[in-house]
Amino acid sequence: MSMVDEPSPEDLVRAARRAGVRDERVLEAIRITPRTAFVPAGHVASAYFDVPVPIPHGQVTTQPSLVAMMVSALGLTGRERVLEVGTGYGYQTALLARLATYVVSVERWPDMVEEARRRLVREGLGNVEIVLGDGTRGVPAGAPYDAVIVSAAFPQVPEPLVGQLRIGGPLVQPIGPGGREQVELYERRADGLEHRGTIVWARFVRLYGAHGYPADDEDTRRQR
Repeated sequence: MSMVDEPSPEDLVRAARRAGVRDERVLEAIRITPRTAFVPAGHVASAYFDVPVPIPHGQVTTQPSLVAMMVSALGLTGRERVLEVGTGYGYQTALLARLATYVVSVERWPDMVEEARRRLVREGLGNVEIVLGDGTRGVPAGAPYDAVIVSAAFPQVPEPLVGQLRIGGPLVQPIGPGGREQVELYERRADGLEHRGTIVWARFVRLYGAHGYPADDEDTRRQR
């Protein structure tokens, strides 16, 4: 394979376009963000293919075109404070950081918090705060947020996330049991969330926490 044919971020831009993403700011963020910087060393060769890759604790990264669709649905203009639930290795976080003023991202695994912090700093993205904690509780200290994005599945949106979103702000979350769900777009209204549309069907890991699936349920599933 020649150098011209080697996979690059442009392949992910094309995948996002094929998935229906038309937001040029999102496409440019994908173009200038090296996914190779946000996957484990053993998966660098597949970083520019539109596929999920495994990360620790039985998790996987979200497929890049799906990330693009979810981020695009937020309609970010560059002035927002965004709450992200589920940092992973930080690829989606990096895109959000290029598209918003500030990103607060919650991750439940200490080693992944450190990995994401290190990778984001290496890419020069300083407008991000990675918080170790229960994503279903959000991060009240940083509220209200202009947009919320959740990268794990639960049959409903955790109430704390609704309360931390400003009125009029968008929220994107996979709704379902984990493994086959609809990624939904909501808008915060004075009396709660209003459903704005289904983005796509997809497969996500489960959302664990005080307002999600209990952690002992996760232990049981792993022992099967």
